[in-house]
Amino acid sequence: MFNECAVLLLSLLAALPAFSAQRAAVRPRPSMDAADQATIREIVDMERQSREASIHRDAEFSRRTLAEDYVAITPLGQVTTKQDTVSARKSGQLRYETIDVSDMVVRIYGDTAVVTARADVKGHQLGEDFSGPYRYTRVWVRRTGHWQAVSYQATVTQ
Repeated sequence: MFNECAVLLLSLLAALPAFSAQRAAVRPRPSMDAADQATIREIVDMERQSREASIHRDAEFSRRTLAEDYVAITPLGQVTTKQDTVSARKSGQLRYETIDVSDMVVRIYGDTAVVTARADVKGHQLGEDFSGPYRYTRVWVRRTGHWQAVSYQATVTQ
């Protein structure tokens, strides 16, 4: 039972666009212009909204911001989809108390943004504690003027 809970928990953690920027860093590029700076601010805001949605178990946020072909890889190597994420949010079995993000870096490549960060998470799923430090990568793509998460990968760190 614990193994099944751990797999579900870690798949939910990885599948949820869960973290926001408390401190965001931008690796300056000589070609970074005002448009790139504005895009970085948009992505940092999307990450903030993702964190809030995770804490409040907002399934509608996932439905709206995850691409139909969204794929997440959990710390245990499980593959999860948009539908998995929406269902997990609706179930209420996963509860975040805090999500503290640091070391965030946002890189822009046209209509694609790559986010890397550290997240210190405190939470429970079905009574099991899953608190701890994680590192993650999320890829956002701008489609028809809106940002959608297309990929996510999380790793447990020490």
